[in-house]
Amino acid sequence: MRIAIGSDHLGYSIKTVLAAHLAGQGYDVEDIGCSSAEETTDYPDVAVALSERVAAGEFSRGVLVCGTGIGMAMVANKVPGVRAACCHDPYSAERARKSNDAQIITMGSQIVGPALACSLLDVWLQSEFAGGRSAPKVDKIRQQDARLAAGLEALGRAAAAHASDVSP
Repeated sequence: MRIAIGSDHLGYSIKTVLAAHLAGQGYDVEDIGCSSAEETTDYPDVAVALSERVAAGEFSRGVLVCGTGIGMAMVANKVPGVRAACCHDPYSAERARKSNDAQIITMGSQIVGPALACSLLDVWLQSEFAGGRSAPKVDKIRQQDARLAAGLEALGRAAAAHASDVSP
């Protein structure tokens, strides 16, 4: 399984621990950024870069770490086709996969330590989407993603048409 991992500067130390943990379990891990705890990195940049690659199918799963995990989840969920969940306890990590088919887990380095982060990641990776009563709900999320993607595409076409109408 290919897994993308990324963080801002606040999540860098936990990200490096998680990347080593994943590699030690035989996962194919690619670090999307950032490259240092000392260099300030805006979490939206990393979240978008990773989420777009997960949505495109380049990676099966993604892991994002910032100070709280909340900002990363908010940004990741703006990318059509992505379901990201902020998890700080084992039950949420399990349900993110089993009930919501989340492809991306986010965590906060100021909330969880390295050992708990590794444990949450293991629980999340070992859980699979259960379908059942959750399947229609996840389908509704997919339908909303499709509507948003279609709206963005139409907006892009309208902007291009307008630009050609006003060009000298």
